[in-house]
Formats: sequence, structure tokens, C-alpha cells
Amino acid sequence: MRHAAIIDIGKTNVKLALVDLATRAEVAVRTTPNLVRPGPPWPHFDTEAQWDFLCDALREMAVRHGVDAIGVTTHGACAALLDAQGDLAAPVLDYEHDGPDSYRAAYEAIRPPFARTGSPGLPLGLNLGAQLFWQLRVDPGLRDRIAHVVLWPQYWGHRLTGAVASDICSLGCHTDLWEPGARGFSSLPAALGLHGRMAPPRLPGEVLGVLRPALQAALGIGAVPVICGLHDSNASLLPHLRARAAPFAVVSTGTWVISMAVGGADVALDPTRDTLINVNALGDPVPSARFMGGREYELMRPQGDAQGDAADAEAVLTRGVMLRPAVVRDSGPFQGRQGGWTVEPATDGQRAVALGYYLGLMTAESLAQIGAAGPSVIEGPFAANPWFCAMLRAATGRAVVRSPMRTGTAIGTALLFQDSAPLAEPPAAEPAPDPRLRAYAAQWRAHAG
Repeated sequence: MRHAAIIDIGKTNVKLALVDLATRAEVAVRTTPNLVRPGPPWPHFDTEAQWDFLCDALREMAVRHGVDAIGVTTHGACAALLDAQGDLAAPVLDYEHDGPDSYRAAYEAIRPPFARTGSPGLPLGLNLGAQLFWQLRVDPGLRDRIAHVVLWPQYWGHRLTGAVASDICSLGCHTDLWEPGARGFSSLPAALGLHGRMAPPRLPGEVLGVLRPALQAALGIGAVPVICGLHDSNASLLPHLRARAAPFAVVSTGTWVISMAVGGADVALDPTRDTLINVNALGDPVPSARFMGGREYELMRPQGDAQGDAADAEAVLTRGVMLRPAVVRDSGPFQGRQGGWTVEPATDGQRAVALGYYLGLMTAESLAQIGAAGPSVIEGPFAANPWFCAMLRAATGRAVVRSPMRTGTAIGTALLFQDSAPLAEPPAAEPAPDPRLRAYAAQWRAHAG
């Protein structure tokens, strides 16, 4: 097996990447926008346009390179409702639609407790269970049309193979439908009247089936295996699970800063502080926390390209320039707090340094909430921010590793076709943090309460 075609359905774009399994590199990529149709009956993904694009891309890659296997990774908070013929019983709802909020109180009455699901109550359709509850209410005949509920990666697997399944990572993505500790469905499917219609849970790397004969002929691809697939965040986590010994934490930075603790302390999570349980590709619960760090950075960043230097850092520590939480108030560990500067930065360089410190402290707080232990592996743009990394090191007292991996979700999914990954080098010895950074962190925590 040499080339794996990875279907990657993101919220913004649909991508097909051909991955060379020997080099773990993308050798061909095609993308198209992920369009949302306005309805009726509700805003929904254009599955037929997506399918046509994927078939064209698969056909092209089969001719140019050959395709030996197919995998799927997608965004979360999404399911497809199939009828007895295997077709869609209803269009696939866009999770950003606010319809589910109109029945929020009624849904909360049947929603399983966070203590069992690790799934906090979220707005819009971010809880998949809330989507299903709302759809069944506004379309009274829908329940009778549903034969199978499949998660979003497995909808595409179903179209490729005819098999039905649900991967445990997508089930564990704040759906309210899954109990990570019990490794089984929660009480919600039965409460929704969908008991027995939820597609059976499977591990992401299990073979779902082989490509349908009609598609083999149409696409010029043989009877290649199609694996079950997984949620995209867990595709990004998988290379670290393969390469590192627990305990460690992975901090994925972007618009959202997502912290995931592997093998850390057993702590009670607080859903009011934006913590939750994810389920990794091995089926294990992963305590996680999040805040909108990238959004906060964009809101507070200095004008121009100022990055700050040692003189700016000295001024920040001497003057006590500090950004209190929170900048974005409706998410993260300090929801509802009104943030602001203790002392206004005198220069853009000071602003850059203090903002990096703030983001490091917010991340340290998130990691503490989920019992993280061992090195903190930083992925994404914040790995290049020296002020962020220095403060995170000081505030946690643990090593910070700037991840060399630039795998992305497609390469992470392709690892499911392989049994091992190279072991990562242990963190290099680092000098002790500046004691003033620890004092700064303690003062920030006092301001944060």
C-alpha cells in the first residue's frame, strides 16, 4: 500500500489529499469551498456538490498516481440521517444554524448530565443531540423515515462502501450522545426515540468495507479498503499519541486554543470553564479545555509588525503591564469576566510581549483545569511566539515543546493505515524560568480571582 486518498471535510473547505504513506507527505491536493444551502427545510450542506467534487478528484488522482486506500476525516457536530434505502432522510443540518436554541429548555430536560458525557451545553447546534432534538420537533415525520444515524465521516464512508457505522471520536465530540467512561451510548438516543438506529460505534482505523463495485468502475480504482474515519481534531492528535509516552499535553493554537491532556491527573472538570471530554482515536477519554486565543490575539494585537524584544519584556515586568481576563468573554476559563490592562502598554513592543504572556497564562489555566502533566507540546502559530512559550513554561513549571510536526488532519488520518510512528525526542533541558515570570503569573492569577 503506497497512496491513501484522504477525504477531509472542513467547515470552510472540502479537501481531497493523496498521502504517500512512506514519506507521510501530501503528493496531491484538491480543494473546493464547503457551501451551505439556505433551505428549505433548514440551512444544510450541499452533499451532492461535495460528492461530485470528491469523485472527480478521486478519478484524477487514480489516473495520475494510483489510489490504494481511502480514509475520511471531518469537522464535528454533524450527522447524516439515512432512510431504509441508504439515502438522506433529510438534508444535513449546518451546526451554525440557531434553530436548536428555540427548543433549548425542552432539550435540557432530557439532556444527560455533564458528569456522564463530558459534553458541556453549547449554543446553536454544537451539541449534536440538540440538533437531532430540534429536527425531530420541526419535522414530525422525520423519526419514521430514519433507519440509521451515522456521523459525518461515516456518511462519506457509507457512500463509498454501503456500510453504516459511527466513529467513537465523532461521538465523543460534545454530542451528548456518548459516555466516554462507559464507552457506550448515553441515555439520549433512547430519549430521542432513536434507540437501535444509531449506527454501531467503531474505532477510526477499522476497515468499514471496500469500495463499491460501481464506484470501482466509475473512478478507475480497485477494491481498495475504506476505513471508518474520525473527527479532525483527533486526526491531529494521533501523531502525538503514536510518538510520545504519557503523560503529556497537546496545545493546538489557532482561532481556538485547544488543550488536551493525555495521561494527566484525574480531576473533576467544570463545564462552566469551557472544559470537556474528547475521545481519541484509541477510544480513550481525553480531558480538554479551550478558549478563543487566536481571536483574542487579533483583537488586542499591536499595530504593524511589532514583536517585542528584551527591552520591551523588561519594561513589561518592571511597569507591571498586564492584560486581565477575559478579552473574549463568552468562552474559556474566565467566562463573563471583563478584562483590560492593569497598566496601558507604552509601546507596541510592550503590547506584543504582554499579550504573549496573557495567552500563555490563559493556556496554563486551561491545562491546570484538565490535570495536564508532562511536557506541553505546542502546535500552530503560538509555537513561534517566544513570550507565550516562556510564560507557559514559567506558569506550569513544565517543559514546553514547540512541535516540529506539521501533519495536519490528512496526514494524521493516513497514520491509521500504519502501525507505528517514530518516537519523538525527549524535551531538551531548559534553563530555569526567570523568577520574575513566576511572580508575574502569581499576580495575574490574583487579578483573575
